[in-house]
Amino acid sequence: CTVTHIADSKSRRLLRLAHKRNPDGLVVATGCYAQRAPQELAHIEGVNLVLGNEQKPHLLQMLRESGCLSRPVSVQQDYHNDFRTRAFIKVQDGCNSFCTYCIVPLVRGGEKSLPPDQIIAEVKQRLADGYKEVVLTGTKIGSYNCGGVNLEQLLEELLAETEVVRLRLSSLQPQEISAELIGLWRDQRLCRHFHLSLQSGNDQVLSRMKRRYSIGGYQQAVALIRDAVPEVAITTDIIVGFPGETEAEFE
Repeated sequence: CTVTHIADSKSRRLLRLAHKRNPDGLVVATGCYAQRAPQELAHIEGVNLVLGNEQKPHLLQMLRESGCLSRPVSVQQDYHNDFRTRAFIKVQDGCNSFCTYCIVPLVRGGEKSLPPDQIIAEVKQRLADGYKEVVLTGTKIGSYNCGGVNLEQLLEELLAETEVVRLRLSSLQPQEISAELIGLWRDQRLCRHFHLSLQSGNDQVLSRMKRRYSIGGYQQAVALIRDAVPEVAITTDIIVGFPGETEAEFE
């Protein structure tokens, strides 16, 4: 992970720890940090291989071809735990927005979405595994679009074609809220919870962040949600101390 400098530090520490605990093991650094700064990770003692996000799916094949594996490894594993009832399914990746504080578009690339039939099949599999709740995740799931199918249509298909007990969205942005989308929450299987990113309560700061909404727009989105789903819970995230933020803007 490279979302913050603290995440970078933790990643480096874990790589060193992996090598220390198993000096003869093959240490592979992969993910967003490896995509952003491969040379930094390559210079860490004990790191044998650095793979960016695009190469990551081919890791197992590369290890097989190199002869590094001492025993057969299957990529298909059942991680179901009897104590867990919530399954996370990634339906979208990448972002085209380029907010000024965010490195995600540089390491995740442009927006791309998983085909609806593949998502439906995975939801059905998780339900068969015993999960009761499915959470749709992604870098920016409000931008989901595959073959002309948007997020609203994807939810309609999931509700119609699966027997999911609870369906939850991980996060949305205020400009992605519409009456048509919120209307789907008439179905009680959709969880009464929205995580709606705010980041700042000041329009000038939002503008410098290159967020694509105003405080007024955020308030309208919240009002639309609460009118349609009175018992809803709304959570958010806020960045304080954004570079250039004045005391007045903070207040």
